[in-house]
Amino acid sequence: MEDKSGAFSGATGRSLEGASQQPRYRRFQYDLISPHCGASVLEVGAGLGEFASQFHSLERLIVTDVDPGAVAAMRQTFGDRTEVEVRQLDLDEQLEIGKPVESVVSINVLEHIDDDAGALRSLAELVEPGGSIVLWVPGYQQLYGDFDRKVGHVRRYTPTTLADTVRRAGLDLELVKPVNLLGGIAWWLTVRKGGTGAPNPKLVAVYDRFVVPVTRAIERFIRPPFGQSVLCVARKPRTDRPG
Repeated sequence: MEDKSGAFSGATGRSLEGASQQPRYRRFQYDLISPHCGASVLEVGAGLGEFASQFHSLERLIVTDVDPGAVAAMRQTFGDRTEVEVRQLDLDEQLEIGKPVESVVSINVLEHIDDDAGALRSLAELVEPGGSIVLWVPGYQQLYGDFDRKVGHVRRYTPTTLADTVRRAGLDLELVKPVNLLGGIAWWLTVRKGGTGAPNPKLVAVYDRFVVPVTRAIERFIRPPFGQSVLCVARKPRTDRPG
């Protein structure tokens, strides 16, 4: 495998030593994603394992990243959890995890890949028939700016473009919707229009403490027309499609 040291920092703008300043946001993601997951889960591009660490009742949890430094950090984080496997995995290479899982989770990964439909087809090989692939990606090209270019985003998605990618990969579409309306507005004002090259850590912490709870409350009752991210649930067909 090609040396991918520094891939985590390059893709996120964070250091391996930097603690997450977004515990409420991580929980927001978990509460939206976990209901679509089965008893065995693979997370690709898990970084430091901050999202995956919220799973506590799975039969099997595989956390992966392409960056060997991130993998080493996750081995420390999950060292006392017997149901967790930590692996280095590169979507550009042959993927092998042994027995297929019921669900794959991919958070802020697909936007880095030129052939996104091809990547989804590869991931589908790791999922049981009828299993889920849950995607969380940056939303809306109008929000694309210097930070996206800096961290290697090929694109941002809309529900329509992400649904098209899922179908081109030969998967069944179960759910696709924008999420985090207030985050999208804040991103537009501070990063896209405000000219900051990256989110300000102090503002991120303030946003997590005060705005995320409001976002959760609003989006519990309404489907936002726009958002900082797009959530998608795809299913691997139970049988091969006719030629």
